[in-house]
Amino acid sequence: MIKVGKRDVKPDAPAHTRGVHEGNNVGNYDKQVGHLPDGTSTAARSTGINPSARGPILDSMPNLSPA
Repeated sequence: MIKVGKRDVKPDAPAHTRGVHEGNNVGNYDKQVGHLPDGTSTAARSTGINPSARGPILDSMPNLSPA
């Protein structure tokens, strides 16, 4: 038999809780680093490790973020 700890949530608890802010709410993408107003994104969206070095090598290349 496997010993487990006490569960954090009751099985009959609702899946969604009112008042909890989620990342997909309207306007949250504008506040996040790496999201541009035209809907595109930069490497800063996906990585925090020197994102300026993760961009395209040439100006003619598209700006594709790592993830």
